Amino acid sequence: MTTATAVPATAPLDLWSPRLRAMTVGIVALVSLLAFEALAVGTAMPTVARSLDGLGLYALAFGGPFASGVVAMVVSGIWCDARGPRPAMWHGVAWFVAGLAVAGAASTMGTLVVGRVVQGFGSGLLSVALYVIVGQAYPEQLRRRVFAAFAAAWVVPSLVGPAVAGLIVEHLGWRWVFLAVPAIAVPAVLLVQPGLRALAARVPTRPPAGALARIGWACGAGASAALLHHGGQQRGVLTAGLIGAALIGLLVCVPRLLPAGFLRAARGLPTVIGLRGLASAAFVGAEVVIPLMLSRERGFSPTGAGLVLTVGALSWSVGSWIQGRIPAPRSAASLPRAGLACIAVGTAGVTLALLPGVPVAPAVLAWSVAGLGMGLLYPSLSVLTLELSAPAEQGRNSSALQLGDSLAAATVLALTGAVLAAGPSPGPASYASTLAVAAGCGLLGLVLAGRVVPRPAD
Repeated sequence: MTTATAVPATAPLDLWSPRLRAMTVGIVALVSLLAFEALAVGTAMPTVARSLDGLGLYALAFGGPFASGVVAMVVSGIWCDARGPRPAMWHGVAWFVAGLAVAGAASTMGTLVVGRVVQGFGSGLLSVALYVIVGQAYPEQLRRRVFAAFAAAWVVPSLVGPAVAGLIVEHLGWRWVFLAVPAIAVPAVLLVQPGLRALAARVPTRPPAGALARIGWACGAGASAALLHHGGQQRGVLTAGLIGAALIGLLVCVPRLLPAGFLRAARGLPTVIGLRGLASAAFVGAEVVIPLMLSRERGFSPTGAGLVLTVGALSWSVGSWIQGRIPAPRSAASLPRAGLACIAVGTAGVTLALLPGVPVAPAVLAWSVAGLGMGLLYPSLSVLTLELSAPAEQGRNSSALQLGDSLAAATVLALTGAVLAAGPSPGPASYASTLAVAAGCGLLGLVLAGRVVPRPAD
């Protein structure tokens, strides 16, 4: 099914034309803020935990917002389909800013966790609303470029966010990692508002039947994801028990939040969402292993290992730029195939760093190939999601796309942590096994990539 766009036929074909310039700046700025906060908090949290004497709640400060974000993605999808993206966007920014304010003013770790949960809920509302905005406000020819800009909006914070957060913590105090962001978030959303107002007004509709049940399943998935995150922080038998319970919860809840046919890779949207999850699992599974592997097996400093990850982030940006500027391929499966092939080859090639007689450079090159694949793949799957969605289903399907991505990453992070902690200390065998799983996810996605094209009868 091809999406009927809300953009008039005379819409300009330039992101920076007068009609779209303010909206483009605003939505890209919002994505950058979400990215910065997600990355900067990791740098600040050790100082926060010491300052508030809250080490016991350290894991919950990360798992809580992830769980609330899962619920918010489902709520936002339902809301966007019933009322359009404006209410979800405004509420997303309001919850995001309110959570940051609570966290920045917290005098106890418990209060900070509450702020983080509120912030995560706002992030989930906002992330889905931004996808729906792209579907409604931008002509089809520009969507690949918009999603390429979203990818670039993540790259810059990934390069400078931790360093900037460290400087803020050292010179201004950790509270400003939370309190400084609203000063940019509010002007950014004001830039988006005029463009949204210019869209054809949508007649509000009632949420579809089963909306409350979907929110209930989302709560179950969020709780399972938080338990999975917590379990990955534990050791021994407790780890296996918590992760096992969390995985059962996810297996029960998540399929009810994703399109029918997701588990069997049905053609069209179910496969699109599945490929996004497989790619996320592959890349994150390798990314979490690389710094530890390079430092322990090759003697890299933390800075040196971090620079290797930076290579992947930069090549991701390059891949996004490429896919946004090449002519649209004849087959919708072409870019996903190319991206997944790069991911499979790149993550497998990282294992070269485990061979003592082989220089590290080939492994670094392989990681850059994996990043290039992610850049080719992610925006193309986002565009396909909108193309395969009826206008009244863009919210639900954008929500499903991001849910699959987030939950796949959370699952592989927990399982990877469990594998690395299984023995007395991580070694070549545990690194090789986790990288093999990452490469296997990429290879499976490559095999399934042709199924993103629906049958003509669909």
